[in-house]
Amino acid sequence: MHDTVTPDGMLEQVISGDCHDPFSVLGMHAESGRLVVRALLPGAAAVSVVGSVPDIPVFPMRRVGDTALFAVEIETFHEPFPYRFEVDWGSHRQVLEDAYRFACVLGDMDVWLLSEGTHHRPYERLGAHPVVMDGVSGVSFAVWAPNARRVSVVGDFNSWDGRRHMMRYRYECGVWEIFIPHVTEGDLYKYEIKDVDGEIRLKADPYAFRSQLRPDTASIVHHLPPVIPSDEVRKKANALDAPVSIYEVHLGSWRLPDDGRRWLTYRELAQQLIPYVKNLGFTHIELMPVNEHPLDDSWGYQSTGIYAPTARYGSPDDFRHFVSVAHEAGIGVILDWVPAHFPADAHGLVRFDGTALYEHADPKEGIHQDWGSVIYNYGRTEVGNYLVGNALYWIERYGVDGLRVDAVASMLYRDYSRAPGEWVPNKYGGRENLEAIAFLRRLNETIGTERPEAVTMAEESTSFPGVTHPVWDGGLGFHYKWNMGWMHDTLSYMGEDPVYRKYHHDKMRFGLMYAYSENFILPLSHDEVVHCKGSLIGKMSGDDWQRFANLRAYFGFMWGYPGKKLLFMGGEFAQYREWNANGSLDWDLLRYPSHAGVQRLVRDLNTIYRDFPALSRLDYDPAGFEWIIHDDADESVFSFMRRDGDRQFVVVISNFTPVPRYGYRIGVPEPGWYREIINTDAVIYGGSGIHNHELLAQPVPSNGMPWSIVATASPLATCMLIRKDD
Repeated sequence: MHDTVTPDGMLEQVISGDCHDPFSVLGMHAESGRLVVRALLPGAAAVSVVGSVPDIPVFPMRRVGDTALFAVEIETFHEPFPYRFEVDWGSHRQVLEDAYRFACVLGDMDVWLLSEGTHHRPYERLGAHPVVMDGVSGVSFAVWAPNARRVSVVGDFNSWDGRRHMMRYRYECGVWEIFIPHVTEGDLYKYEIKDVDGEIRLKADPYAFRSQLRPDTASIVHHLPPVIPSDEVRKKANALDAPVSIYEVHLGSWRLPDDGRRWLTYRELAQQLIPYVKNLGFTHIELMPVNEHPLDDSWGYQSTGIYAPTARYGSPDDFRHFVSVAHEAGIGVILDWVPAHFPADAHGLVRFDGTALYEHADPKEGIHQDWGSVIYNYGRTEVGNYLVGNALYWIERYGVDGLRVDAVASMLYRDYSRAPGEWVPNKYGGRENLEAIAFLRRLNETIGTERPEAVTMAEESTSFPGVTHPVWDGGLGFHYKWNMGWMHDTLSYMGEDPVYRKYHHDKMRFGLMYAYSENFILPLSHDEVVHCKGSLIGKMSGDDWQRFANLRAYFGFMWGYPGKKLLFMGGEFAQYREWNANGSLDWDLLRYPSHAGVQRLVRDLNTIYRDFPALSRLDYDPAGFEWIIHDDADESVFSFMRRDGDRQFVVVISNFTPVPRYGYRIGVPEPGWYREIINTDAVIYGGSGIHNHELLAQPVPSNGMPWSIVATASPLATCMLIRKDD
């Protein structure tokens, strides 16, 4: 044995924690015709090199000075051999594999695609992955932090000591990597980052597949879920000509456990929520964000772990089970997805390596004025990789059917919620966020190419053109857009006393002026029943009876109107209280006939919506809609017809006054008998029971039609009729 020879300056860099490539010092190396082995093991009393195969003796290592570095020169072997360390920790002995004897984690193609910004699935390489290397089980770690001076993996497996597992830096793509033997699924870990200024930061893994529940913030080693194959049945259920009726849910407050626990689990929700949704006839369920998030009151919209299903309700495998049960029941699953911003929690993405890495450095671009959160820098290819990859991750690895993209308007405009002088124009001097627009187009193109069965939905509240138009036609490429204008106009109308509704008649028909400019969803979402906005039933005018009648009539109008449907939980049984994310829905209200009647109506509306293609097939084709009566403001009556493009049609009549309109003549296109398929004034729904018996079309032209029926427009009600023989 001889004194150890170390590369010039590298020893000091390893010990000080400033070495970009600790692999060049640590581990086994052939130097000057002999083998040299070095190990940095803080806390060790003694270390020896032990061969992993027979006939290799034990080589005691020497401590280098008063440091935690141990080294030995081996002259009897000239070729590297597999080895382990036998470590005396003082209190016990341990045999360890050396992380620094293993090869690179990233392959050349991964490095190329990551640096180019075209790696559709970066989560397959970055993050923590249980793997076997050279016959040894462990976990590979990789994280993007190009400006860090040093990055280490820390966890229970190394006493959270950043000197134990310093990572190798890959200059080509700015990623740090290491394979650590003995680490197993379920182990806690973080990245200890010595940032560009020399400060130490403890960061959760941006690509963690599982995370601790707040207030704890560590990442948890978890396997990458297997790919779920594409499903043509689900693709058809998401199509533009399909009936799409969405039940929006906040999992934490839909229903609380009976035993005093804070939340139901994913598996309990699969047993309770999915059958409920199916029984009510909804085709899809939309979940408010299920990503890991530190603050309950953010409802998941400020996530620090977008690759991890929140631990509030169970494990990633439990959530995957929830989606599977939904699919078995014929229910599609849509996730609220938030690429618009992220929170500034210290363990998250903010200033990840000491620089504005995922965000903008300039607060005029990087700080969200409304929420105090941080805006992604969409112009960085690595950020685009991170977000687009995440979208594919939920679709491919959990089988979700669609993503509802939150706060798109805030992404599209650089001056969103900003006063003059508080924003930075784009390179042409305009207000459009060109980088965000390019990102959204890339997102939708990628999903359309890689998983065409899935859909994306934009919560976009402005008149930005072409949100649902194809990218090749200059659009953003979304499948659907929330119709916020329709929602605001119609709810405002329903809040008016029926006496004054004739002065606001346009609010119910104005939406048809732009109904075919986009592929719209009609949303009655959580945003309308929170922050002192009251409940849906509370927005209706009149006394208690009239409020319920108004809500039922409104639902009937909505289910007849062009566009897919979305209803937030609690609205289906007319919950009185504004939504409280920290409580449960008021299920005891279903004891009362008025509330149970609304629930039954929603179930029946969903049934006829699925059973009669005229109500959905041509949602986005003007040929699927025709006004019959739109100008009877004095009596606040509307009537229109929905067609399926073949021969079926449905006549819809809405009377938004409490006065029944007897002998009301309505034009129809064909002769024959007409019958009601639903009337929101039915007694079973809590109504007065005024309805239409079978009506015979008369050869009396009316409303531009060659035939007409004489109907009763029930008070504060919507009815739908079809030809009897259809």
